[in-house]
Amino acid sequence: MMRGVLVEEFTEFETLKVQDCPIPPLERGQVRIKTQAAGVSFATSLIVSGRYQRKPPLPFVPGTEVAGIVTETGGEVARLKVGDRVACILDWGGLAEEAVAHEVNTFVLPPSLEFHRAICFTNSYGTSCAALTWPHLLHVQDGETLLVHGGAGGVGIAAIEIGKILGARVIATAGSAEKLAIAKAHGADHVINYRDGPFRDQVLEITGGRGANAIYDPVGGAVFEQSLRCIAPEGRIMPVGFAGGTIQQIPANLLLVKNITVCGLNMGYYVGWSPDDVRHAYGPRMQAMLAQLFAWFEQGRLNPRVSHSFALDDFQAAMAVVLGRLSQGRVAIVMDEEARRLGK
Repeated sequence: MMRGVLVEEFTEFETLKVQDCPIPPLERGQVRIKTQAAGVSFATSLIVSGRYQRKPPLPFVPGTEVAGIVTETGGEVARLKVGDRVACILDWGGLAEEAVAHEVNTFVLPPSLEFHRAICFTNSYGTSCAALTWPHLLHVQDGETLLVHGGAGGVGIAAIEIGKILGARVIATAGSAEKLAIAKAHGADHVINYRDGPFRDQVLEITGGRGANAIYDPVGGAVFEQSLRCIAPEGRIMPVGFAGGTIQQIPANLLLVKNITVCGLNMGYYVGWSPDDVRHAYGPRMQAMLAQLFAWFEQGRLNPRVSHSFALDDFQAAMAVVLGRLSQGRVAIVMDEEARRLGK
């Protein structure tokens, strides 16, 4: 047995507790990882309550991102070995002392990257990098203007930093002076407090009336609708989540008038979270993208931010920070040596 958070029926997050859980079996093509850090997010609460588009089979341990040390390898594992420091994307199982991951979804960490900061890469930086660089998505180019909403959140910070690497002028929005300062510290050229009035007017002023070429929106709802009114002709806009709580309806007439492209990104599709499970087909693309992100980190061009770290026993407090929108960057659950190193 191992200690972890066990979901025996779909429920609200606050009803869960740490308890003894079965140790997951190791199958071919998989590795066992001694967990050092795991991520929690708004999506974690949706999965636990059964409100996410994907429902794990009961019972299960929630958590889809882990960083730790490989302790065992299954048959047909060729790229990884015992002792490797890794980060991985899981189907589920992150909030426990051990996790089992597919080798194809596991990435070797650079030596300088701490475990609790590594959880930023498999989700926040991976999603933002795909969104901004893949040709069928936002495909941000040198000299373009990129508008990033939620600029102090995990994916927002990642998008700002990657946008600057790509040569974009970055405008970031957030809802407080503190969060705007964080966006600015991570490279935003212009910051806008959306609580001070319509950000549309300020975006148009900054861009000389033309609008943003690419818009990255993890908020949704009214923010997305207003974004359509400050986008440049032939601009691209991506909904990457609905943290605002409202799923917008897209007026097709606006798309037609400005030749706007709306693109969607479900990163889960590329890592096995789909009925046809195409993770192996997209494995080389994912490995190459994470290798690029790690290289940028080692060059000092990415600065993953974890604003709060909690021990496993304090996982409820971690989720309260997420749901209360009190985090800047990511929130981590730390265990074993990483917990002791951070004094948790």
